[in-house]
Order: sequence, then structure tokens, then C-alpha cells
Amino acid sequence: MQNFVTNTFGVEPWMATYLIIPLLVFCARILDVSAATLRVIFLMQGNKRLAPILGFFESLIWLTAISQILQNIDNIFSYIAFPLGYAAGTYVGLVIEERLALGSVLVRVITSVDASKLMDFLKTNDLNFTNIPAEGKFGKVNVLFFAIRRERLPMIMDAIRDFNPKSFYTVESVKNVSDYHIGERSRKLSFLRLLNTKRR
Repeated sequence: MQNFVTNTFGVEPWMATYLIIPLLVFCARILDVSAATLRVIFLMQGNKRLAPILGFFESLIWLTAISQILQNIDNIFSYIAFPLGYAAGTYVGLVIEERLALGSVLVRVITSVDASKLMDFLKTNDLNFTNIPAEGKFGKVNVLFFAIRRERLPMIMDAIRDFNPKSFYTVESVKNVSDYHIGERSRKLSFLRLLNTKRR
């Protein structure tokens, strides 16, 4: 690998050993750990197509990185690059997953304030929900359950905070949702309204 890097990039052997090879190990670790993070997420969501593909590339990249460690076993910089790449890959994988907003989540809201405004908001956005009257430590509360696509979570969080900043809520990832068109009907209705408007 050192000879390949030296001939390809035209650098001195010491630069290939102590700079370029550790940098390649670092980048390889970012790629394979990011792939591993996404693979686990896809497995939790039951995605049987992408998870095995990511697993293949994850293992291939990992073998490439570890082989460079073994070939340059006296290179302390490669040992440092390996765990640094792991840490950076974990962060990058989470950022990618957050940007992709994959799957659906279950939102649970517990509030002692009248939840009619929040329920009206959910109805306006065509979201199915369940409201359960319950008893809490300080009296009666309302418990709302609803499932949404992860990409719509920021909008829902803003609505909950506007409705009652002191309300208690939890968000959980779910593998399957029976009514999987959640949040899609409103988009379809908006599109149909747009077409009707244009026809008029």
C-alpha cells in the first residue's frame, strides 16, 4: 500500500506512511461506521433490501482499514486514525439518519391543560390520534397518542410547545405502522385542490 500511494501521489515514503495512509484509514472508518449505523436503523425498520447491502460494504471497508493497520503495524498514527474514524463515523451516521428522517415515530403527549386546540391542529393536518383521559400525580390529565412520519416531527414538536410548553411528551421509533399513509392524505388533498384551482 505504501508503494502504491507513493507512486500514485508522487509523495515521499515518510509522507505516505505517516500522513496519507492514516488519513485513508480515518476516512475508511468513517464510511464503514456510518454504514453500520444506517444498517442498524434499516434493520429496526424491517428493511430487508438495503440492510444487507450496507452490511456488505461495511465489512468490505472495515477489512480494508484493518489490513492497513496490520501492514503498518509500527505506525502509531494509523492506530490513532482508527478510533478517531470510528468516533467521527458514529457522528456522521447519526447526522445522515437525522437528515434522511427515515421511518415513523410514535408521539405520546401528557398534559394537564385542555388538549382541544392540539387535537384541532392534528385534525387540520389529517393525523389520526387517540385521546385518553387519565389521572396523574397532580390531578386529571389528557394522554394523546399518534404516529407520524419522522420528517414531520419538527412541525409537531413546535405545535406541542406552542400549545403547552410544560407538557410532557415522548417520541419512540416504531418498526411498522398499520395506517402507513399517515400524513400523506393531506398532501394528496392539497394536490387535488391545486388541480381544481387551476381548472377553474
